Amino acid sequence: MATDALTRRTVLAAGVAAMVTGAPGLLVPARAQGLAPTPSMRGGSNNYQPGASIVERIGGGGFWMSGTVRRAGDGAPIPGQRIQVWAHTTEGRERDPHSHGATLTDADGTFRLEMPQIVPTFGQPHGHLAYDSGDFETVFLRPVMRSAEQTSLRADFVLRPA
Repeated sequence: MATDALTRRTVLAAGVAAMVTGAPGLLVPARAQGLAPTPSMRGGSNNYQPGASIVERIGGGGFWMSGTVRRAGDGAPIPGQRIQVWAHTTEGRERDPHSHGATLTDADGTFRLEMPQIVPTFGQPHGHLAYDSGDFETVFLRPVMRSAEQTSLRADFVLRPA
């Protein structure tokens, strides 16, 4: 028994079918919003020393600072970028030149630098990092650790061209 009557069910099914098959005007293509640049953190530039040397390790090591550097918008990794690291550690204060060092990102835009254990200063265990190579806008980060017992800290940069 066939019927030509339109029911709510058939209208609904036809609408869903049109959307799935891409009927013109019914589907709006998804648009990527892009990756927003990392803002500089308040207090991140505290005790910054421009031009800190690129080093294999800061002091005796034992603590790892790591992260990635990517380009704003498309998120592409950025190799060869200079990241400066400094902190209040078991071997020195944030302002001490020997508590500062820099490293370069690898082909995947990642960096990793060993340094002495970070210890609390002003009640918070935290590190400082800066992107300061000049190809992109300078960004200072000041990530705070959950606990002074942690032996690593990660900070990621998303950079906007200068």
